Amino acid sequence: MGMDTKELLKKVRKIEIKTRRLSDNLFGGEYHSTFKGRGMTFSEVRQYQFGDDVRSIDWNVTARYNEPFVKIFEEERELTMMLMVDVSGSEHFGSNNQFKKEIITEISATLAFSALQNNDKIGVLLFTDKVELFIPPKKGKTHVLRIIRELLEFQPKSTKTDITEALKYLTNVLKKKAIVFVLSDFIADGYEKTLKITGNKHDVTGIRVYDEREETMPNIGMVQMQDAETGDIQYVNTQSKKVRSAYAKYHREQVAYFTNTFTKSGCGILSCRVDESYVKKLLGYFKRRG
Repeated sequence: MGMDTKELLKKVRKIEIKTRRLSDNLFGGEYHSTFKGRGMTFSEVRQYQFGDDVRSIDWNVTARYNEPFVKIFEEERELTMMLMVDVSGSEHFGSNNQFKKEIITEISATLAFSALQNNDKIGVLLFTDKVELFIPPKKGKTHVLRIIRELLEFQPKSTKTDITEALKYLTNVLKKKAIVFVLSDFIADGYEKTLKITGNKHDVTGIRVYDEREETMPNIGMVQMQDAETGDIQYVNTQSKKVRSAYAKYHREQVAYFTNTFTKSGCGILSCRVDESYVKKLLGYFKRRG
C-alpha cells in the first residue's frame, strides 16, 4: 500500500515547488526553442518543383518513382510530450535505490511542467516488462499533478524490464509525432529494432539515471543475493575477483548498448548520475540541441 493521502500531497507539493521553479526559470525558453520548430506533421508528398527545399525531398518515394518528390508539412500548434518511465526491479538494486527513483520522478516532473508552460499535452507510460500504466496525453496542471502522484505512489506488478514492449505499445497508441523521453537505468538490451522504428516516427531521448555504486560489486564476502528481476536467491562470493569483474563487465556492456543503440537510431541520449545536478544536465542537453 502506498503512503497516506496527506503525506502524498505534501510530497507532490514539494516536488511541484522544486521542479516548477526550475521549469519556469530554465526550461520554458530552452525547451520551446529546442522542440517547437519540429512540431510539424507530415501531410503528403508532391512532385519536386523548382525552388523547393532540397532537405524536404522524400528519398523513399523518390527512389520508388525515379523522380524527386518532396514532403509537405503542416505546422502543428501544440506538441505532445510522452514520458516513458521504467518502474521495474532493476531500479531497486544497490545502495540507494530510493534516491534513483526520486531523481527520475523529479526529472519527469520538471519536463512535464516545461511542457505545461508551452501549453503542450503530456502523457505518461510506466513500464516494467509490460506496460503497467498508460495515462493518455492531456493538458493542464491537474493532469501534471496526477502524473507526479502516480510516479510517487505507483506499485508495479512486475520486477522485470522490457524496453521493447514499452516502445511497441507507444508506437501503437501515439498516432502523431511526439517528443518522447525514456527514463531508466537501461540495464536491458534487445530493443534496437523497435527503437529504430520509434525513433523514425518520434523525437526520442533516452535519459539514463544511474548510481555509480551499482556499477561495481562491493567486496563483502559471501552474500545472499536476490536477483531483482527474477526473484531467485543465490549465494554470491563477492570476494571473487572473477565474480566482481563479470558484474562490472555486464554493467559496462549494457551502458555501451544504450549509447550505441540510441545514437544509431538517431535518438538523443543523456546520462545523469544520481549525485549530479540533473538541471545542469538537462539544460546542457537542450542547449546542444537547440
